Amino acid sequence: MTAGRRSNRARPVAAAVSAALLFAAGCASEEEGPGEAEGGVPVVEKGKLTTCTHLPYPPFQFERDGKVVGFDVALIDLVAEDLGVQQKILDTPFENFKTGAFLNSGECDLAAAGMTITEERRKNVDFSIPYFDATQAVLASKKSGVKTLAEVKARQLKLGAQAETTGESYAKSQGFDPVAFESSDAVLNGLRTGQVHAVVIDYPVVQGWLKDKANAAAFVLGENVDTGEEYGFSVKKGNDRLRAAIDKAIRDAKADGTYQRIYEEWIGPLPKARQ
Repeated sequence: MTAGRRSNRARPVAAAVSAALLFAAGCASEEEGPGEAEGGVPVVEKGKLTTCTHLPYPPFQFERDGKVVGFDVALIDLVAEDLGVQQKILDTPFENFKTGAFLNSGECDLAAAGMTITEERRKNVDFSIPYFDATQAVLASKKSGVKTLAEVKARQLKLGAQAETTGESYAKSQGFDPVAFESSDAVLNGLRTGQVHAVVIDYPVVQGWLKDKANAAAFVLGENVDTGEEYGFSVKKGNDRLRAAIDKAIRDAKADGTYQRIYEEWIGPLPKARQ
């Protein structure tokens, strides 16, 4: 990393979070096609670090004023900066993240989607070092009068979760047959419209929802479920150079205070145990 690139990290985090939502379209040009970033890191498009994600999933990635921003976006911007390229973001179905389909097809260099590292997923992709410790949370309508999964089960109420996520898997492990929604927005809408009485989803997502006064008035935060989850960014199996570059960017950001600034901007105060 050059001294100039290091000094850029001292700028306000908002300046670094500038990756636009880009979709594969348009005519081919001489600049399109695979390339190589600094350090010999292969990329699927010259001058770009192409990230597959699934929108929206605030505060990790979501669209605001025509740009995709969030915690994951800001961290991958640091990787792109180190590699001397720009981050390009593609919105893709979450169910493909477990299989690594978009990585294997050469559509994306990495996946960043608030994704929990699991042994099942490790069979298909390689993960970076963990960059976020996550817990699940129960959010319920105030009218339901419940706050725990035990209460939801005892009263035989409907529970919702996002499809293909660890929240859905956890709910099933506790004996539920949750209503599966395609996106986090759909989960919230299902709760808002009464399709379900409570949902289980990542705690930071719930935190973001409850910042809205209307949501805070209608819903109640119930129990937190510590499932020991850690998020990681994934790359194609065997893409060790890119994985190492991501690991280095995470470690550097934690060492120089950038990680804490990004965390506080997009999520909130960093727990002392994680500083």
